Amino acid sequence: MNFNFSLDREIPVLDWTPYLASRVRTMKSSAIRELLKLTEQPDVISFAGGLPAPEFFPLREIEEACRYVVQNEGARALQYSSTEGYLPLREWLATSMHKYGVPAVPNNVLITAGSQQGLDLIGKVFIEPGDYVITERPTYLGAIQAWNTYGARYHTVSLDDDGMVVDEIEEAYRDVMKETGRPPKFIYVLPNFHNPAGVTLSLERREKLAEIATRLNLPIVEDDPYGQLRFEGEDIPPICTFVPERVIYMSTFSKTLTPGLRLGWIVCPEVLMRQFVMAKQGSDLHTGTFVQYIANDICQRGFLKPHAQRLRRVYKERRDTMLDALAEFWPEECSWTRPQGGLFLWARVPDSIHTTEFLRRALEEKVAYVPGENFYPNGDGGFNAMRLNFSFCPPETIVEGIRRLGIALKKALA
Repeated sequence: MNFNFSLDREIPVLDWTPYLASRVRTMKSSAIRELLKLTEQPDVISFAGGLPAPEFFPLREIEEACRYVVQNEGARALQYSSTEGYLPLREWLATSMHKYGVPAVPNNVLITAGSQQGLDLIGKVFIEPGDYVITERPTYLGAIQAWNTYGARYHTVSLDDDGMVVDEIEEAYRDVMKETGRPPKFIYVLPNFHNPAGVTLSLERREKLAEIATRLNLPIVEDDPYGQLRFEGEDIPPICTFVPERVIYMSTFSKTLTPGLRLGWIVCPEVLMRQFVMAKQGSDLHTGTFVQYIANDICQRGFLKPHAQRLRRVYKERRDTMLDALAEFWPEECSWTRPQGGLFLWARVPDSIHTTEFLRRALEEKVAYVPGENFYPNGDGGFNAMRLNFSFCPPETIVEGIRRLGIALKKALA
């Protein structure tokens, strides 16, 4: 059979647009991922990414785990696995979460390809076009990006130094019911060291949120990627300890072990596991078997706890360095949060400075951040705010980067 195909002939260009699904129109590239491209230049100091400190990645422990797994579990570790995840790892996670009060057993733990897949699965299982989600204002950009794909809309409530202003939830519920005739699908909350704001939801508000959700018969998605990185103050019980029957709890190894393994997990009521498992099977069948074996070997050796303690010391030093540098180099009209853990703080500048436009000036000074408006799902705020990451850069680089931003701010105000 001769197809008479020649590279010399002109090939007509196909317009793919009419063939694309309507949901593609709601997809937008991650502002953070695009920003990271700009910051790859070696002379740019980046506070933009939510990046752990790479010099503290457990390279030796991962190397040893890889060697052990290949030598002792190679055939199983390189084979297909169950969608729910590697059972010994789920058992370890369930046990480790008990100390925080998370009501986990292996049968209600699902291993995901990072917490971002968990957000996508929640969207796939719960959200239909036009459904509302109640969330904070601002909120995590990755959740917005995941749920926009499924046609979500957002009714937002305020955020202050004690986290989500839960007293506004009932009014938000009434507004959604009045507009659509159906309730919001769930409340989305980041209780610990909020991304992007760095604040923590108080115990009183956690209890009240549980009470309000019960009264309104609403589920809660509790996204907790930073809970193990508290370096100041006392741990606060997760929301799921108060109403486990209506909470989907999420966390990840990305902030404590390494993000490159792409390992997260969902804890949910067992009646939901089948739906999540079927949704995940349509995405990737299961999370990578080998990386689950690696993580399990490291966890079973007892490495993770002292490693997290070390990270807390490092990140506290870097947070303190950033706070001191902000006080020294920035104009007095600026303000910022003081996180008790996590990776970020939220800074506000005078209203005359639009931080999306100001980013060009910052890049001229060879420093980067994420403009605040990216974290507002309805695009209705954050114009004078920015998210600053303090975990990635060493202290001396933090000081220099904040100094450069201070120079750019003073120039803009002048």
